[in-house]
Amino acid sequence: MTRLRVAMIGYGFMGAAHSQGWRTAPRVFDLPAEPEMAVVVGRNSEAVAAAAKKWGWAESATDWREVIARDDIDVVDIVTPGDSHAEIAIAALEAGKHVLCEKPLANTVAEAEAMAEAAERAAARGIRAMVGFTYRRVPAVTFLRNLISEGAVGTINHVRASYRQDWLVDPEMPLAWRLQKEHAGSGALGDIGAHAIDLAQFVTGLNLEKVSGVMDTIVKERPLPDAGSGLSGAGLSGGAGAGYGQVTVDDIAIFTGRFETGALASFEASRFATGRKNALAIEVSGDRGALAFDLEDLNSVQFYDRTAPADRQGFRKILVTEAEHPYVAAWWPAGHMLGYEHGFSHQVKDLVEGIVGGTDPHPSFADGLRVQRVLDAVERSSNNDSAWTGVAAGVPVLAG
Repeated sequence: MTRLRVAMIGYGFMGAAHSQGWRTAPRVFDLPAEPEMAVVVGRNSEAVAAAAKKWGWAESATDWREVIARDDIDVVDIVTPGDSHAEIAIAALEAGKHVLCEKPLANTVAEAEAMAEAAERAAARGIRAMVGFTYRRVPAVTFLRNLISEGAVGTINHVRASYRQDWLVDPEMPLAWRLQKEHAGSGALGDIGAHAIDLAQFVTGLNLEKVSGVMDTIVKERPLPDAGSGLSGAGLSGGAGAGYGQVTVDDIAIFTGRFETGALASFEASRFATGRKNALAIEVSGDRGALAFDLEDLNSVQFYDRTAPADRQGFRKILVTEAEHPYVAAWWPAGHMLGYEHGFSHQVKDLVEGIVGGTDPHPSFADGLRVQRVLDAVERSSNNDSAWTGVAAGVPVLAG
């Protein structure tokens, strides 16, 4: 295999990020096959044609079903809203296409289960599927996971994870699709809380077994967007139109969880954390030490070694830019920083290597289903006076 022809379905904010990954990865890494950006698909023919030209796709199309049926397409990359993930992914897998699907895997557990089952059937035919929890591929996060697996913190006692943004603090921010349950499935919980959940399970290698949570919608009604608005990285580009619409998802979710070992965890997902732009943070505390990471300082981890002499203890910063660190050797000399977009190139690298090598890349659809079950349990708990709620048994999270 020398070439993998890729079709990307969707072209919003994540479309730009994924395009960066497909375009850059083969120019940085020595990949076993060359990804070819064959076609990008969207409903608006003019807008998707402009996206194709801007991001480097060879052509554009408006019917994803026709594109999936093409014999010259090998990989389908899904960056649409969550309400279409299941239909597109299952159809692509059944058509023999490898699939990369943005997170969260689906809008409901039932959809995620169907997707995971389709991926399992496809794997028996050599077809690979991966869900896009891209923050796993920030070098500092992978390095933190490696340190934990090597015993750097010892037995894990508790975990604190949060993902905080502030792009909805303004009550006049227009009603984007991410604020509508029929399209997004949930709000802050599913959109950014899913990342915190996956991160906690990935770096610790542990699964959450039960949760107790509360969700709230702070601004319950917002201006309808005008016809020219579209979702940018922070929210909406464009202005408000006439009238108001109901916000049908959560603005904030806070919950506690218990891992299978009995260790406790606390989680926060908020789009109302004033001053926090994209703060995904985690701290893992154990009997030998602690490790911490914050996406707003994504080239480093903080390490506390409890076994050090008392007069030398304290959190110390480890700059994760050495060639020995995950993914870094392909990039720049030590100390030359990586950014948000680099994780998408690392995602392409791992997916292409999995496809050509015949191995299942992580996170798998089974991993995505596990996160979906946690999201569902949090919502059920919030609707039941924050009662402790079990997470249904699923396939254990793969460390990768």
